[in-house]
Amino acid sequence: MLSYKVVEIPIVTDEAIEVVLNQWIRQGWQFDSLQFVVREASKRPSMAFVFFTRGDQPAG
Repeated sequence: MLSYKVVEIPIVTDEAIEVVLNQWIRQGWQFDSLQFVVREASKRPSMAFVFFTRGDQPAG
């Protein structure tokens, strides 16, 4: 069964993205995608969401 993990990054910097990626990959999650939230008034992202997946072992 495939499980999903979504992590919100409220302040988007390259360092913050690296921390989240390294933290969850070490825990066995696989990076799936990264989505930025951008407001019309600014070109800089106001937040980001990182998506991970992991194939869980069946119980038993």
